[in-house]
Amino acid sequence: MKIEIGITADHAKKIALELNKVLADELLVYAKTRNCHWNIEGPNFMEMHKFYEDQYEELEEIADEVAEYIRQVGHYAEGRYSDVLKLTNLLESEYSNDQKKQLQELLDDHETIIRNLRRLIDEFDEKYKDKGSSDFATQLLQKHLKLAWMIRSYLK
Repeated sequence: MKIEIGITADHAKKIALELNKVLADELLVYAKTRNCHWNIEGPNFMEMHKFYEDQYEELEEIADEVAEYIRQVGHYAEGRYSDVLKLTNLLESEYSNDQKKQLQELLDDHETIIRNLRRLIDEFDEKYKDKGSSDFATQLLQKHLKLAWMIRSYLK
């Protein structure tokens, strides 16, 4: 069904592609955070187990919001693992139970997502004339800034 939401079909298609890349990043950092939750060891096991759980639950909600936004602009969310690995800006990692290594890698991933979202905020507004998608990217940016800050606080 054709949708009329105030942006061109071509712009909606390009926005959906960029957001599917964001979705891929969200799903991969979610999986990596979940993996940390499962494999953490050490004297602060319960604290870190719960910390990672809080993080991946937030990431699950973010991924759902991104997927639903893609549908709202008239396109399909690409959530198959094969799609995720093709579209993501992130890298899969080796298994580790080293807390510092886990946290640093997750922080790096969030910072990669943050930099990409900053680019998309301007691109959606200026190139595709869609302030709504720009605002959506801004909201995602704010969520990742908070998640990154929490992780960074453990690395000090």
